[in-house]
Amino acid sequence: MLYWLTALSDGGDFFNLFRYITFRAGGAFLTALLFGFVFGRPLINVLRKRQGKGQPIREDGPEGHFEKAGTPTMGGLLIVGALVTSTLLWARLDNGFVWLVLFVTLTYGLIGFADDYAKVSKQNTDGVSGKMRLLLGFIIAGIAAWWGTSLQPEAMQLRLALPFFKDVLWNLGFFFVPFAMIVIVGAANAVNLTDGLDGLAIMPVMIAAGTLGIIAYAVGRVDFTQYLDLHYVPGTGEILIFTAGIAGGGLGFLWYNAPPAAVFMGDTGSLALGGALGAIAVATKHELVLGIVGGLFVLEALSVIIQVLYFKRTGKRVFLMAPIHHHYEKKGWSEPQIVIRFWIISLILAMIGLATLKIR
Repeated sequence: MLYWLTALSDGGDFFNLFRYITFRAGGAFLTALLFGFVFGRPLINVLRKRQGKGQPIREDGPEGHFEKAGTPTMGGLLIVGALVTSTLLWARLDNGFVWLVLFVTLTYGLIGFADDYAKVSKQNTDGVSGKMRLLLGFIIAGIAAWWGTSLQPEAMQLRLALPFFKDVLWNLGFFFVPFAMIVIVGAANAVNLTDGLDGLAIMPVMIAAGTLGIIAYAVGRVDFTQYLDLHYVPGTGEILIFTAGIAGGGLGFLWYNAPPAAVFMGDTGSLALGGALGAIAVATKHELVLGIVGGLFVLEALSVIIQVLYFKRTGKRVFLMAPIHHHYEKKGWSEPQIVIRFWIISLILAMIGLATLKIR
């Protein structure tokens, strides 16, 4: 919205700053951060009052989690509110990619909100059925996949870019849409599975979002794409403002989610943020790179899949408990140890993901 202040510029004054994506990204970050600090405590007070007993705790979960009984959930409302506000304020609203990522974020957030509400109102861990969540998730992802494809240059539509290889576009044809749907739904649910300890999910999300924001900015600039041998996708640079909003809103949330958490993100936040990461990857033609940048989320999801399949086949477990962060809890690691070490892994994977921009 503030971009339109450039109409008041003569090319050499303060208003000219609003032409620059990097300046507006900084503004989005600070706006989202301030939103979190201003509305965080009031929101937590409202959630605590409305929810009473807070988020239900799994009976088969680690023993230390029972101490968290009474902690309110749906803290993702704070992140999403900060993200949407900062994006609408600082991004160019005539950019289709901005509306694409906002669409996925808000609709997945609604699914998560419905799930959180069902859990809190029933005071058990059974929210919206898994089949219904997946169905709605795939419908939204299908819309987003077609939408994202229509915004890209015709030469890139329905094609998959391969990391480490320049000028390589694998034409998947119609199958690209189901593939993109799996990327978005998979990212949303992988982040959701990771959100099991205080502060565990939000920092890796911020790291992944920041990395994808840099990639979006790079592929949206013709000079950068020529230098780095990337595929040019005009318009994606505005996504940097969206990811700056994730970083600012995420830090504002982490202020209250740091151990011991005053509020949980809930599915409201984890599904929204995971879906957003998937949508950004599809928009920028970096679906496979997301698997590297978000490798921690992939690991968490794989640990659940392996555990379930192996148990059904043998009646035995590979991990003491899945997702894998609970396995390390069962082994005696403290929450801060697990959380900080997983943050470090996320940062390493992000650096590897960024390296794919140049190693071609």
